[in-house]
Amino acid sequence: MQVNLLYRPSQALAQCWLAPGEHVIAESGALVGMSTNVRVETQSGGIMSGLKRMLAGESFYRNSFIAEGGHAEVLFATPLPGDMAVLEVGDRQWCVQSSAYVASSPEVEVKTRSGGLRGFFSGAGLFALETAGQGQMIIGGFGALEELPVRGHVVIDTGHLAAWESTLSCRIGKNTSTWLGTWLSGEGLVCHVEGSGSLWVQSRNAGRYGAAVGARLAPRQP
Repeated sequence: MQVNLLYRPSQALAQCWLAPGEHVIAESGALVGMSTNVRVETQSGGIMSGLKRMLAGESFYRNSFIAEGGHAEVLFATPLPGDMAVLEVGDRQWCVQSSAYVASSPEVEVKTRSGGLRGFFSGAGLFALETAGQGQMIIGGFGALEELPVRGHVVIDTGHLAAWESTLSCRIGKNTSTWLGTWLSGEGLVCHVEGSGSLWVQSRNAGRYGAAVGARLAPRQP
């Protein structure tokens, strides 16, 4: 699979070129368009896997797009405007916020893992996604995406963390010395990321954006 990222960074679109017989797996709803010789198969990976994906904020099903009878093109995008990136999976494995996952090559196994109750209350989600295998994975962000190196300890707002290498530990905690200070700060919980590796951040926070827009809307009429 060859991936070209178009219209970056504010309106990114992933253009995937498939060889005959090749396929790509994508989150339900990510499709923009495809060649007429692409066959679509829907898969859940089992009831428990599907339920875990639902708890992670994903769809119960994922779709597999298969090129038949020649080369084919498939286009993917994210629901919110922003950037996209292609992560190489193999020598480096990744943990990904469920909202950031777009698509991956079939050799990449994408598993759901628990983020704990703190992850749920932080807005980061009760579950995150974790990769295994070797191939490519496409992620999307709200706003711009930036890869940052980590050598030691950094603190990232949970709503801005898109993906991080599995070599890093990510612990959700308070952003001040006390829980009262964290509540009064209005910043919510943060991720304490430690170790050696890389992480991806998105420049906008979808939850805060939704709250800001909602506060400016006219009250709903009964």
